[in-house]
Amino acid sequence: MATLKALPALIRESFKRAQDSGDLTFYPTQVAILTCSGFPFQLRFSPALANKPKSNKPKGSKPVDPFENPAKGLFISDLQPSHYLVLNKFPVTHDHFILATREFKEQTDLLEKDDLAAAYQCLKNYRENGEELFGFFNSGEHSGASQPHRHIQFLPVDSMRTGIQGGPTWSILADKLIDSNDFPFTYFASQVPNNATPSQLHSLYLEMHAKACQIGRLNHTTLHKTTRKEESPISYNLGLTNHVMVLCPRTSEGPKISSATGEIIGPIALNGTILGGTLLVKNEEEWQALRNDESKLMDILDTIGIPSAKNET
Repeated sequence: MATLKALPALIRESFKRAQDSGDLTFYPTQVAILTCSGFPFQLRFSPALANKPKSNKPKGSKPVDPFENPAKGLFISDLQPSHYLVLNKFPVTHDHFILATREFKEQTDLLEKDDLAAAYQCLKNYRENGEELFGFFNSGEHSGASQPHRHIQFLPVDSMRTGIQGGPTWSILADKLIDSNDFPFTYFASQVPNNATPSQLHSLYLEMHAKACQIGRLNHTTLHKTTRKEESPISYNLGLTNHVMVLCPRTSEGPKISSATGEIIGPIALNGTILGGTLLVKNEEEWQALRNDESKLMDILDTIGIPSAKNET
């Protein structure tokens, strides 16, 4: 726990060392600010990310679990007794790091008290060092999740602002959703009390998850059959800040869209960074289509979850 007294500095040092040694590959992005329901929303474009190295393991072989035995050059610190911190190997944001469980636990299972306690320890430490952190969790087939081993991801807010020049002032979307119902998809937001206990954090999360399951049933959204009592029957994203916790049930990872010439492109895949107010694309056609027609962002957000009550009226 002692290493968390200066977590922002530790993350920066670890990231620079891993980048210098080639243990991680940073992918620069271009950025444009779009507007959705009156909120500034980042659109980022990383053409090089489309060429990210792919696994050369034989088809049908057991997938590699990057969190089972993390690479030494990416490992940051133990977070006793149940978690550790590790760098993202292919980041598009500086100092992108991950909180992973030491033992294998399913990404599709409900988060436990110690998961949220560890996550909020990271958020609190950044705040105590005069910085802000955004955390997100992807769970289920429609959430943008890519690894089955449980992990929560973190992006320093200052790093998320890299490249933004003038124009609308961008800030973390999740903090604004607590006071708004104007977004195109349904979400549940809870204020996080100062110095919240693990039990309080877990209760807030479980209450939002229960509401998401209930509205999924009411809207005839497919709830998949679970094989364990710990498993969530829905796909969802969870956004975490020092102030709020936001849960967004998902019904689609993202749609295809039409380009300026009418060609169908995509799909545009979204994960929990949408609750931070960001969206990443990997090719020029998607970048141009969204940057030149802001209404397409609303169209995308309309399709990824349960439509908000406002959109149904």
